[in-house]
Amino acid sequence: MIQGYLGIDVGSVSTKVVVIDQRGKVLASRYLRTNGRPIDTLQQGMRLVGAEIGDRVEVKGSGATGSARHLAGLMIGADVVKNEITAHAVAASRAVEGVQTIIEIGGQDSKIIIMRDGVVVDFGMNTVCAAGTGSFLDQQASRLQIPIEDFGSYAIKANHPVRIAGRCAVFAESDMIHKQQLGYSLEDIVAGLCEALVRNYLNNVGKGKEILSPIIFQGGVAANLGLVRAFEAYLKTPVIVPQNYEVMGAIGVAILARDVVTKKGGANFKGFVVQDMAYKTTSFECKGCPNACEVVQFYQESEILARWGDRCGTWSGA
Repeated sequence: MIQGYLGIDVGSVSTKVVVIDQRGKVLASRYLRTNGRPIDTLQQGMRLVGAEIGDRVEVKGSGATGSARHLAGLMIGADVVKNEITAHAVAASRAVEGVQTIIEIGGQDSKIIIMRDGVVVDFGMNTVCAAGTGSFLDQQASRLQIPIEDFGSYAIKANHPVRIAGRCAVFAESDMIHKQQLGYSLEDIVAGLCEALVRNYLNNVGKGKEILSPIIFQGGVAANLGLVRAFEAYLKTPVIVPQNYEVMGAIGVAILARDVVTKKGGANFKGFVVQDMAYKTTSFECKGCPNACEVVQFYQESEILARWGDRCGTWSGA
């Protein structure tokens, strides 16, 4: 039987579930829309991946990353819980030898990770404005009535990409509508939106960073060939999109789980049975002091797994 390691990346827009083998090869993966329901989506991903690997793979350890990593870690009994910067850096360094710059664009945030000699030396994140994230393109695709999956194919057909103000998502949308009214082609507008996102990213997330090759582009948005070409045009160097670009965070944390379990010789993974367990969260306002902290309680079946949200540790430390 193959020994496998489970990696989970639960983000605000998408949830990624991956199983790798001892060498880091992806045995099964799923990319799902979170749709504001991280618990249900994670269980669905576990169910699909569990069915795919069947009895041929024994999961020896697991890890969680993403904005809901602590919640996911509690659900599956993760052996390691790490932030996205670490997870993406680990996966990228395995995918491209000597990688020095990682561009990662997700649904609600975007990141740049600077690596030298296999070590993260700097990073930046954009979590304030949506103009440099995948949701920006999602919104415009909806307005243009184009499936987001087709955005890249439209962009690469452009003859003269229009200049669209990209510093703010609201202004960019207004500018796009204005360009439509002036009669610019759909292809030129889509290419202009891709270039606007790249300019926003480089002027905000990448500002002051030393961007050196090899450059790797990962995250679900890397599927957009128009964005890849826009990055290459602005950076004047090739940009590499790895084979499993959309699930790199999950791969990275699966690799970390493999290393942790190998070192300690045991795992906390609860098994795929968690796909059928009942989970729920409740909250209450603590009256213990003027802070009036809102405390969240997380249940598995009828058992409280954890509490968080308090500043003093009275509830989370119990």
